[in-house]
Amino acid sequence: MIRAHENIRLEYRGHVALLTIDRPKVLNALNNATLDELLEALAEAATHEHLRALIITGAGDRAFIAGADISEMKDMSVLEAEEFAAQGQAVANAIEAFPTPVIAAVNGFALGGGTELALACDLILCSPSAVFGQPEVKLGVIPGFGGTQRLSRLVGAMVAREIIFTGRNVNAHEAVRIGLALRVVADDDIVTAAMKLATIIARQGPVAVRLAKRAINENKDAQLSVGLASERTLFALCFNTRDQQEGMRAFLGKQKPVFKGE
Repeated sequence: MIRAHENIRLEYRGHVALLTIDRPKVLNALNNATLDELLEALAEAATHEHLRALIITGAGDRAFIAGADISEMKDMSVLEAEEFAAQGQAVANAIEAFPTPVIAAVNGFALGGGTELALACDLILCSPSAVFGQPEVKLGVIPGFGGTQRLSRLVGAMVAREIIFTGRNVNAHEAVRIGLALRVVADDDIVTAAMKLATIIARQGPVAVRLAKRAINENKDAQLSVGLASERTLFALCFNTRDQQEGMRAFLGKQKPVFKGE
């Protein structure tokens, strides 16, 4: 089933959803309308009862998301710019808070807002042609969709400063080396590879996967003792689920578990 919007496509494939930014003529650049549609699609997908993973990618073979739409930004007032940044951050926050794991399948350019939305995902796969970067300083502005915060948390403050201060591009292999991406896959296999990874995730106990994501994300900036206490509580919650009973029953019986997310 495919839900079509003007600028995006949302497709459900069993337990996995595929969200595609579909503006290939402008390299999938993010304007206000596209950000609104992304928020709407993420909200819809988050309520999907049987969803276990979400993939985000860009239409065409040239770009994941080439950045924000400069033609829309160039004449913004200070207030309009703040509202636009808030809108972009809301999309990134919705991706980060999405209940299931989110995989970015990065094909081609992922610059500015493209890198920022990818950073909000749980896992990033990229094609050999993928190009990341925060080139905003070349336009006289700074990243506004979370780049100054999420990039430094992922690759370290020193590396993030150098990338942001220079506005330089980061190729696929460097992205993997510095921890910005998980792995590089063949150009024509990026969505297929993301779907394979999503399918593996979908086979696991869905309640456990969701709680594991929650334990990681909610405590990434917490003291170790606070994070461990949260982990302990969420671990115990698993024992109030049918998934836990099914998983351990199947293991002891040397069978494959059939998880229902209960």
